[in-house]
Amino acid sequence: MTRPMLLAIGAVLVIFGVVFFLQGIDVLGGSGMSGKTLWAILGPIIALVGVAVLVAANRRGPANRGG
Repeated sequence: MTRPMLLAIGAVLVIFGVVFFLQGIDVLGGSGMSGKTLWAILGPIIALVGVAVLVAANRRGPANRGG
């Protein structure tokens, strides 16, 4: 996978993880996930996976701009 693609995937995972966590602790309502302990636990795990993907993408160095 290319570095920009990994950065995008990592960012999306972090955003989803935060949203899932906030729904799990019932800060964001209006969903079947709201107030459910499962999402309060899975949200931070998903966000941490996203952070790991972002770190791995940044360690790859700049995108290959050559042929």
